[in-house]
Amino acid sequence: MGETIFSKIIEREIPADIVYENDLVMAFRDINPQGPVHILIVPKEEIPTVKEIDGKKHAELLGAMFDAANEIAEKEGIAKEGFRLVFNCCDKGGQEVYHLHMHLIGGRQMMWPPG
Repeated sequence: MGETIFSKIIEREIPADIVYENDLVMAFRDINPQGPVHILIVPKEEIPTVKEIDGKKHAELLGAMFDAANEIAEKEGIAKEGFRLVFNCCDKGGQEVYHLHMHLIGGRQMMWPPG
């Protein structure tokens, strides 16, 4: 696996507050939360950005990410009130770690536009 901080968390070389894991994805609390609930859902397969997603090849993986988001939202008590899912892509899109990840943010009112 590569050298991103997320790869190191997946390999358990760096500690994280892991809240969910299966064969395809891992989810852990963001160290710089933007809401009362802010969890990163990360595929175990190393994919740098959304630009490298192939719908046919990655369909199961993307489904697993969304399934994880729904399960975590239920567990965190934010499923009924609502939450936001975000993928950032590249520098101007706000991506800081070049390992695909989805932000699950909730527990407060989300505003639009986001930033």
